[in-house]
Amino acid sequence: MQQTSLSARDQQVIWHPYTQMQTAPPPIAIIRGEGALLFDEAGNSYIDATASWWVNIHGHAHPHIAAKLAQQAYELQHVIFSGFTHPAAVELAERLLPILPGQQQRVFFSDNGSTAVEVALKMALQYWDNKGQRRNKFLAFKNAYHGDTFGAMSVSGRSVFTRVFDELLFEVAFIDLPTADNIQEIIQQIDTVGVNNIAAFIFEPLIQGAGGMLMYEAGPLDKLLHHCKEKNILLIADEVMTGFGRTGKNFAMENCSATPDMICLSKGLTGGSMALGVTTCTSEIYEAFLSNDKLKTLFHGHSFTANPLACAVALASLDLFTAPECMINRQRINLAHQQFMQQLKEYPRIKNARLQGTIIAFDIITDNADGYTNNIAAMLHTYFRECRVMLRPLGNTLYILPPYCITDLQLETVYQSVITLITSHLK
Repeated sequence: MQQTSLSARDQQVIWHPYTQMQTAPPPIAIIRGEGALLFDEAGNSYIDATASWWVNIHGHAHPHIAAKLAQQAYELQHVIFSGFTHPAAVELAERLLPILPGQQQRVFFSDNGSTAVEVALKMALQYWDNKGQRRNKFLAFKNAYHGDTFGAMSVSGRSVFTRVFDELLFEVAFIDLPTADNIQEIIQQIDTVGVNNIAAFIFEPLIQGAGGMLMYEAGPLDKLLHHCKEKNILLIADEVMTGFGRTGKNFAMENCSATPDMICLSKGLTGGSMALGVTTCTSEIYEAFLSNDKLKTLFHGHSFTANPLACAVALASLDLFTAPECMINRQRINLAHQQFMQQLKEYPRIKNARLQGTIIAFDIITDNADGYTNNIAAMLHTYFRECRVMLRPLGNTLYILPPYCITDLQLETVYQSVITLITSHLK
């Protein structure tokens, strides 16, 4: 009797994210990973050139991470984190805080990037409420993406991700990405909104990920952040995607002299091995919640807060991230991307090739409007599946954001698949 494939079984019971299930091709059933490679049920290998949604920074099935996970599983798998603690959570906070930008003093654990953002938004609003001030507005960038929960959607740009829910989202003052030419205009816009009503400014430093891998310079951003500081607007750095080396430095905020009041982290936090999010904050934020008045408590939590397995994996990922080899690999990838970007500039169908750290992105010129719904996306998906290269276009935007362990030969294979696309499949 012929056995039903895993992909076919999936189609009978699973609803996938960001997927129009009626028209999407059958999902590729991945059963094993090793380094930058993923293997399907037929034994075919795929190069993971997007680090599986930007999370897998050290590669798949890393033996150090697997060993630490197994060790923790035999010791403690979970414990309620209200009124209790455990070694992995304490050690993770102790090791993480000193390497973060600014004077981060406390770690609040959650489950993923969206919930890390939700925690930061609630911290900011209640910070001012606990101090007896009513500040109920947020400042954010146009085209931002901070997650899919309602608070995170509210501070994200209005787009296909929020369309159905726009009327239910709270009001946010959206501003353009800062440049040397518009920074003064943006500052005036902020002052016009009424700085005394703004609780916090939330932003993705240097790169807007899901918004189209939009990159911008640190200098104008720093000026904007310092202005917010002068106006007592709290700064929330969403480093869910940019953290852990993606922009060149360990954290994108290291490119700025202004320091954040809160930082949101997830994705690379565990090397892509377990779901975990954290929101860190300064002592000033934390101390505003210390009181004999129980109403000043931060009433937020998750059943799996600071899960010991996830914390142990994050510690293992930190071991690898802080090792010299990781920086060497990041620099190697950046150099390879630089050389590839020069190649891309030779082709008239490619525009806006851009690079930051280990992330390279570029846009394909089409007859349709640029953006997530550009019709070329379906063709790109099909093409790269056939090439056995895992690239996930954002409409007509393609980007390469690989695990740090990717080899030079694997990178060259990814680059060559793009060149073949441009020269043989784009008319």
